[in-house]
Amino acid sequence: MKADIGLIGLAVMGENLALNMENKGFTVAVYNRSVPGEEGVVDRFVSGRGKGKHFVGTHSIEQLVGSVKSPRIIMMMVKAGRPVDELISQLLPFLSPGDVIIDGGNSDFHDTERRVKELEEKGIYFVGTGISGGEEGALHGPSVMPGGSVKAWPLVKGILQGISAKLDDGSPCCEWIGAGGAGHFVKMVHNGIEYGDMQLISEVYSLLKNRKGLDNDTMAVVFDEWNRGELDSFLIEITANILRFRDEDGKPLLDKILDVAGQKGTGKWSAVTAMDRNDPLTLITEAVYARLLSALYSERTKAASLYSGELSVERRKRIDNSQLSTDDVRQALYAAKLVSYAQGFSLLRRASEYYGWDLDFGTIAHIWRKGCIIRSAFLQKVTEAYRKDPDLENLLFDDFFRSKIRAALSSWRRIVAEGALSGVALPAMSSALSYFDGLCTLHSAANMIQAQRDYFGAHTYERTDCERGRFFHTDWTGKGGNTVSGTYSV
Repeated sequence: MKADIGLIGLAVMGENLALNMENKGFTVAVYNRSVPGEEGVVDRFVSGRGKGKHFVGTHSIEQLVGSVKSPRIIMMMVKAGRPVDELISQLLPFLSPGDVIIDGGNSDFHDTERRVKELEEKGIYFVGTGISGGEEGALHGPSVMPGGSVKAWPLVKGILQGISAKLDDGSPCCEWIGAGGAGHFVKMVHNGIEYGDMQLISEVYSLLKNRKGLDNDTMAVVFDEWNRGELDSFLIEITANILRFRDEDGKPLLDKILDVAGQKGTGKWSAVTAMDRNDPLTLITEAVYARLLSALYSERTKAASLYSGELSVERRKRIDNSQLSTDDVRQALYAAKLVSYAQGFSLLRRASEYYGWDLDFGTIAHIWRKGCIIRSAFLQKVTEAYRKDPDLENLLFDDFFRSKIRAALSSWRRIVAEGALSGVALPAMSSALSYFDGLCTLHSAANMIQAQRDYFGAHTYERTDCERGRFFHTDWTGKGGNTVSGTYSV
C-alpha cells in the first residue's frame, strides 16, 4: 500500500508534522537529506517515535516519490532559500504532471511566486504553505496558511485541514489563502505581528521588573491574571510559565538567559515589504530593530558603563514606583497590541491590492485563533470587524478597536512617559503610540518636509488650495530656475 503523502525533512517541525499526519489517519513516506552528522535519521525515526505506525522509511528521492500514490503529494520541511530549489530540481525527474510539491517552510513569498510559475509550466502544482504553532502545534494541530497553484487545493485540502488545529465548533484553522505567494506572505505577516507581540511583552516585563520592582513569581501571577481577561493569548500564557521556571539550582532560569535576541528573517522581510508597499509598519519594524540592538552586546555593555551615572540619577528621581500601576501597564500593552495587529492587517490589505490576491482578512484572523503563536482571544473581534466591513481600511477604525483604544489611551500615554523619564526602553510601545498619534493628526508637519525637498532639490509639492495631483515648484532663493526634479510618490 502506497503512502498518502511524502515528507522530506525530519527536523523538529517535520518530524512532528509527520506524526500529526499519521495520527490523523494518513500513511506517510518519510525522507531526510543525508548530510554529515545526520546519517540514519529516517531509520531512527521509523524505529523510534514512528515505530509500529503507518510510516514508510525511504532513503532516496526516487524511493520516496515511488512510495507515494498518484497524484503524488510531496511536502518539504527544509530551510528556506537554496535548499528548497535544490530539492525541487531533485524531485522533478521523478514527478508527473498533476503532482504537487508543498513547501512548508518559512520561504520568502517572492521565491514562492517564482516557483509556482516555473513548476506550473512543467505541469507540476506548487503550494507555499505557512505553518505556525511551533513544535507543539506541529504535533497536535497548527494554523496552516496554504497558497500557490489554485488547482492543487482540492488535492491537498484533506491533509492540510486534517492536521490543522480545530476551533470549538470543529472548523479547521486552515483555509486556502490565495494564488502565488499569498500563503507565505500571510505567514510572513503573522511572524511580523509575532515579533511585535513578543517585543511588547518584553518591554512590559522590563517595566514591571525594573520600575515596579516585582520579582519573577509576582510577575507570573500578574501575567496569569491578564491571561484570564482580554489579553488571553498564547504568548501571555507562556510568559507566566517562563517566569516561574526554575533552573537546577532552584533559581529562575530566565535571569540566567543572555539578553541577545535571535531572528530568522521573517520580521525583517515584513519591514522591508512594508516599505516597498509604502505602508508604515512602525511597531513591527521597531521590534526588529530592538532585536538588532540587543545583539550589540559589547556596545551595550560599554554604553551602560559610560552613562550609568546619568541613568542612575534619573531613576533615583523617580524612585517612588508606587505611581506605576499594573493596570496602566496592562492597558498600555493591550492598546499597543491592537496597533500591532492593525498594522499587520494594513500590510495584508496593501499587498492584496498590489498582487491581486483578494485576501479574505476575516478568514485569516479566523484561522489564527488556534494553533498559531499569535493566537489570542480578540482575533474573533478582528474576524467580526472584517465580516462587518470587508473593505475596512484600518482595524483602528472599527468600533470595537476604537472603544478599546479610547479606554486605554490615558494609561498608554502614562506608561510611555514613564519609560522615557526613567530610562526604560519601550521602542515598540512608544512607536505604536506615535503611529496612533500620527494617524490621528489631520495637519501634520510633512508640509515642512515637502518645502525642504523643493527648496534644495526642486522636488515639487502639492497645495492645500488646489486639487490633489497638481504639483508646484517655488524659486525659494530667487536664484533658481523653473526646472524641476519631477514628482515622487514617496
